[in-house]
Amino acid sequence: MESARIIATVARIVRDVGIAEEIAQDALVSALEQWPRSGVPERPGAWLTATAKHRAVDLVRRRETYARKLAEVGRELPEESYDPEPPGPGDIDDDVLRLIFTACHPVLSAGARAALTLRLVGGLRTDEIARAFLVPEATVAARITRAKRTLAKAGVEFEVPYGEERAARLGSVLEVVYLIFNEGYAATAGDDLLRPGLCEDALRLSRVLAALVPAEGEAQGLAALLELQASRTAARTGPDGRPVLLAEQNRRRWDRLLIRRGFAALERAGDGRSYGPYALQAAIAACHARAASYEETDWATIAALYGRLGALAPSPVVELNRAVAVSMTEGPAAALPIVDALAAEPALSRYHLLPSVRGDLLARLGRTAEARAEFERAAALTRNESERGLLRARAGELGDGDAGERSAGDPEG
Repeated sequence: MESARIIATVARIVRDVGIAEEIAQDALVSALEQWPRSGVPERPGAWLTATAKHRAVDLVRRRETYARKLAEVGRELPEESYDPEPPGPGDIDDDVLRLIFTACHPVLSAGARAALTLRLVGGLRTDEIARAFLVPEATVAARITRAKRTLAKAGVEFEVPYGEERAARLGSVLEVVYLIFNEGYAATAGDDLLRPGLCEDALRLSRVLAALVPAEGEAQGLAALLELQASRTAARTGPDGRPVLLAEQNRRRWDRLLIRRGFAALERAGDGRSYGPYALQAAIAACHARAASYEETDWATIAALYGRLGALAPSPVVELNRAVAVSMTEGPAAALPIVDALAAEPALSRYHLLPSVRGDLLARLGRTAEARAEFERAAALTRNESERGLLRARAGELGDGDAGERSAGDPEG
């Protein structure tokens, strides 16, 4: 939970994100060694940050450039010093934001920027990042290693850039914040469907970015998308922690304040005809938010918006979501060929939602045995225990001959 802030704080001192990550890990090891004996501090995050900063300053002192680097740090750190409380949501002068812009420097490839930032800021493992990009884990690991070396060799400054340089990095920064939120909203692995800490971090950063570049439509679109998606968090799991499908969610539990914030941000994103990918996704989420019930959802508009999104940013995942929307407007028979065509996509070969959506369409068509096999295949592919339980339950229901009407693959925008 504290990793990103510790790395960001240390990176400001040592000017090397690779070394900063190592020092942050050393501080965590120190905590594992000391806290069982001395007890957990009242402010564990501040303890970890102070420990890491002391180690960073010690490293700076050992370098030949000690005097210059110490002047940049600006002050000596007393042994008992602690960092202040984390900055507020509207604070733009933020170490974590600096860390993101540093990791998204143009000297890195687009893939390396996003992978490195998800590792440092999101705290994601390589397998989780690989899932976000639909690429092998080895590819992600190599990208991260090369990215750290490249930044160190180039001597990239730890700062939030301005003017044209900021504009050049903004697209990568928005992508990273988006992917961090996605991992929090639907965790790759583990027992829980959600990782709320990642969602909160991404939501805060999206607000900061929207304030930083108020005229940038896609920054406003991303903020709108995350506000609207986050509004459903409380309704997405039941008391037992199991996922609740969109069709079955209690919409009274959706956060109306976040929905209003999302609508306001979407309005700031500009004219709907000029929406970019994030604003289009926000518009889809807004369709769900405006519907008083699942049955009243404007699926025709959602299908059209997915069509626009697919034309602007082609993706097999977007096409899969469009297929679900088509199934709700034209019926499952119209959507099944779209889904079948995606079976040959290499990027979806291990994507559990493909057989999940196909299973739902087959169930609605009365092809129960085929649907059950698809749900079982989807359950085998996911590494999230909550999703696996839901998919196995769906397969079990079909085993009893109940084709059902609910959708296991309904999109959430």
